[in-house]
Amino acid sequence: MTLRPARGDHLLEDGDSAGRTSVMSLVPAPLNTGRLGPEALLREIHTNLLECKVCFEKFSGQQRERRPRNMPCGHVLCLECLTLLSHPHLHKLECPFCRQLCSVSDTSDCLPLFDLSELLVRGSPRPAVPHRVSAGTGRAGGLEYGALQLHSAFGGWGNLVNPTGLAVFGSSGAVAVVHDSDRRVAVFSPQGRRLHKFGQRGHAPAEICHPLDVAVAPSGHVIIADAGDSSVKVFTSRGRSVVTIRDSFKLPWGVEVDGCGHILVTDAQAGTLSEVVVDYARSLTVLNRLVSTDLQCPRSVAYCRVTGNVAVVEHIGGLAERGTGSDCAQVTIFNSELTLLMKIDSFGLTLVSPVRLCISAVAFDREGHVIVADVGQGMIWSLGKPQNHPVLTPLVSHGLVRPVGLVATAQNMLIVLDSGDHSVKLYMANSDLSITKQ
Repeated sequence: MTLRPARGDHLLEDGDSAGRTSVMSLVPAPLNTGRLGPEALLREIHTNLLECKVCFEKFSGQQRERRPRNMPCGHVLCLECLTLLSHPHLHKLECPFCRQLCSVSDTSDCLPLFDLSELLVRGSPRPAVPHRVSAGTGRAGGLEYGALQLHSAFGGWGNLVNPTGLAVFGSSGAVAVVHDSDRRVAVFSPQGRRLHKFGQRGHAPAEICHPLDVAVAPSGHVIIADAGDSSVKVFTSRGRSVVTIRDSFKLPWGVEVDGCGHILVTDAQAGTLSEVVVDYARSLTVLNRLVSTDLQCPRSVAYCRVTGNVAVVEHIGGLAERGTGSDCAQVTIFNSELTLLMKIDSFGLTLVSPVRLCISAVAFDREGHVIVADVGQGMIWSLGKPQNHPVLTPLVSHGLVRPVGLVATAQNMLIVLDSGDHSVKLYMANSDLSITKQ
């Protein structure tokens, strides 16, 4: 991409005393709205509001690199230009219009321009998924039945550093997040206040080297997949080491706990799904068995509280494709007996939808719908129930940068871990916003 001065504007370059050139200064043209007809006004909006004034490309919600991003000074750039103009290590940039210095983490999606571009370019606003009510219950259905709205968010750079996994304590609603800080596990209240942290960096049983995922057992024990020393570690909710399972994993990636407290572990390098049974009271491993041995780079794993089904995200491209956005992923579903039920692959989904998913995480909502995070487009989708033909339903279509973790609660709340801006984001359907947490 070539950076160019705005049409009819001046390109100013100022050299400092060391002979370096600062970021170019561009002067955006003012919006001309004086006595314009409807068609001319639309052209002005498209030209002056709906295109990035650095690369002159149209803003778009469907192309991640073209998302409009707000800077603290009020100016707007597309995500690609924002990335190219920022310092690769310091993650700082100088606004090309007013030269105010800011941090990349201080930028955010410009939702008004996002919605305006969708309205004008597509000809109509994004369709909302109708909210339905389960027959005979009088309560709202699963997440599939309503487009989700951001309820709250917490974390941010400093509080969370490159987070990789999250889980929820079922009794209290507290959120546990694993990340790359001096204490690898951070526990937050449902309102986002940090309660405590534990897991000093290291290879000892009571330490955590490189956590990739976290799960919480019904007993409140915290389970960590530690790729740094190829182990699965179990802690109390306050961080006391209970048991460490070694020697049976190569690259443990995803962890989940079923309704009986049994631990499900995916091994991305070995291509396996394991079931581990721990006697938490006696700090003993009772069972460690392989459930599946022919998976392709399995990562995220989820358990359905309604049906007992288990979902695993496989990345067909393998470890070499991680983070490229070109992964060919599939969701493999096992039944409650942990025997193979079905596979939902990204190629098959393209037959019913033009969207190509890059799946980073999976979850089940309270009615058993399969929910996936799309890290390539920064979206959350529902694939419907496993027994039905998969249908893509968008649940969250903006406000996310790089979703890598998902939890769907019994209260119909979707909790998303966004590693792009180091935050935890809570979404609910409009009709659920007033429901008191049980």
